[in-house]
Amino acid sequence: MKIATWNVNSLRARADRVEDWLRRSDVDVLAIQETKCKDENFPWELFENNDYEVAHFGFSQWNGVAIASRVGLDDVERTFVDQPAFGKGGKDPVQEARAIGATCGGVRIWSLYVPNGRALDDEHMPYKLSWLDTLNRQAAGWLGQNPEAQVALMGDFNIAPRDEDVWDIDFFHENNLTHVSAPERAVFEAFLETGFVDVVRPHTDTPKTYTYWDYTQLRFPKNEGMRIDFTLASPALAARVVDAQIDREERKGKGASDHVPVIVELD
Repeated sequence: MKIATWNVNSLRARADRVEDWLRRSDVDVLAIQETKCKDENFPWELFENNDYEVAHFGFSQWNGVAIASRVGLDDVERTFVDQPAFGKGGKDPVQEARAIGATCGGVRIWSLYVPNGRALDDEHMPYKLSWLDTLNRQAAGWLGQNPEAQVALMGDFNIAPRDEDVWDIDFFHENNLTHVSAPERAVFEAFLETGFVDVVRPHTDTPKTYTYWDYTQLRFPKNEGMRIDFTLASPALAARVVDAQIDREERKGKGASDHVPVIVELD
């Protein structure tokens, strides 16, 4: 079975590319982030015409997550338990469309679009840290209930956990940028301490291997990117991983997302 994650940065704008990639890649499950759709304008037919069931969670032109599967799509959950909400400037907190879970071919897949943080002193940063901390506590509970649970936390984590996961760590520190701060890295590391495994890195651990490149300043041609898209697998699922790839080619050409698909192959 092949499972993948991809922040498509507007599904409707990239529908043709997503459909072509699904046919080319032959993946069984795709966790999608940043659909930027409401349910009423989600391109359901794109997946149905290619024999995928799909579940979507989206409120507006922001955020939005989905799971497309051709190996079953059961027990869909929109948000995880106690998922933090956000209220800008003291406004009433609103639940954002950032997490959707479903069981696909016996694997509990979570498609996750982690809050960005925006700036180290921005009000989104404590929201981001709380969001991840709550998810980790829930995930620890899943493993506590069933150590053999097959769970994949897939998506755009908006964190580069190692210095080599950004194109120039000094640039990030000198400019007080997010994604590499100690609190962000600590909350990512907590998932590994819980028992989850970064199953893509062992198969893609070569210099300057990234999953995201900004559209500005020729970041992609210069390969000035970040590794911020991950699949964190429970121990039982990690034991089934036989290969993983980062599809850098999908960043090329007209109309590409700024992220690329990350694929995991299971035995």
